Parts: sequence; C-alpha cells; structure tokens
Amino acid sequence: MSLLAQLRILVVDDTTTSRLLVREALETIGFRNIQIAADGEQAMKMMMTQPSHLIISDMNMPKMNGLQLLHAIRTYKPTARTPFMILTGSPDRAVLDEGRKLGLNNYLTKPFSTDQLRRALEAIVGKLH
Repeated sequence: MSLLAQLRILVVDDTTTSRLLVREALETIGFRNIQIAADGEQAMKMMMTQPSHLIISDMNMPKMNGLQLLHAIRTYKPTARTPFMILTGSPDRAVLDEGRKLGLNNYLTKPFSTDQLRRALEAIVGKLH
C-alpha cells in the first residue's frame, strides 16, 4: 500500500471553505484518509483518541490557535513527534520563529496551489509519488 493511502492527515481550520479547499487539494494529490477538525480543541481530542500521522492546521482560530495546538501536540507524549504544518494568511516572522521553537515542521501561505501543498508536504515526509 502506498504512503498516500496509509497516511492519516488531520486538517484543522475554523473556516468551512478552507477545510474544503485543503481536503480537495489533498485528495487531488492522492490522500484518502483525511480527518477534519473545526478548531484546536477538537483536533487535540481527536489526536488523543485516534492520532493522525500529520497535522495541517490554520494559524488563526478561536479557542486555540495553530501555535497553541502545536504546543499541546508537542507536550502530549503520544503525539509529540507528529509532523505539524501551519497554514497562514500572513506569514508573520515572529509566529514562524515561535513555531520553529515549538517544533513546527513546515508552513504554507494561503492561498496556495495543490502543487505548493504537495511540495510543502514532501519537505516533511519525502517524495509522495
């Protein structure tokens, strides 16, 4: 079975349109096992019950933003090594620096193309095709 079929990805975004766009791009790349969370708290609960192999999270969300979710993922031992990518509308240098300190694996600026998403994911997990 290919990496694309095996990898379980969790997409976290408070905006329905963004979740759909990310899911569509992932499906175009070939991913089939895609979980969706509407905010960081829901994502953390999902990771505690059925961990995903990779998280793609929006930065600006209510309750728990992308960096807070990243911190929670890194401090919870069973998920501490889960690859984490942030999607952001504006790549603020301070946010990215803080993310790197917390163990951020990659980031992608919105809007993005399917090819940009593929390259950002390949930088984390290696070649997908």
